[in-house]
Amino acid sequence: MIRSISLAARRGAAVALLAAATALPLTAQACDNVPDWAQGACNRLDQIWNQGNDELYITGYAWHNRAAYSADKIKSFREESWGGGWGKGIYDEDGDWQGLYGMAFLDSHGHVEPIAGYGYQKIGRVGENWRFGIGYTAFLTAREDIFHYIPFPGILPLASVGYDKATFYATYIPGGKGNGNVLFMFGKWTF
Repeated sequence: MIRSISLAARRGAAVALLAAATALPLTAQACDNVPDWAQGACNRLDQIWNQGNDELYITGYAWHNRAAYSADKIKSFREESWGGGWGKGIYDEDGDWQGLYGMAFLDSHGHVEPIAGYGYQKIGRVGENWRFGIGYTAFLTAREDIFHYIPFPGILPLASVGYDKATFYATYIPGGKGNGNVLFMFGKWTF
């Protein structure tokens, strides 16, 4: 068991690092050779990476929709999805949040799942410190039970509520009978 987790952790870390290293511009010159139609996106990613605040992510819970699984299958799942990661984020000129992140956590079967991606949320403010957001995340992930850790892309909705430097997030992974249908929850602390 420890050997398989260690192997999975190594694979997951390698995938996450490769995805982060290839997806992120490191300097303003990184956008010089990008086609005109992609300049805006490249410049924004560069801004997030170089000017964004550091963000610590802590994962914690994956609720499986009871209507999509048998009681026995639910019992076999690990719903505590402990893990974490690091990211960079900004509140842009419109007050909306945009960020880049990399995380690794235990999936429903106890295997390490790495993920690296971009998130965007339209932010509404309630008072000086409270905020809520709705948006999406586009990412690259890898799972042992899906393609045996061959990375694949995804896009999911992303909702949040935050106070000062703390933010609570939730996303829903859709699916059919016996797959997907998971509410994934995690937190973020902005430095």
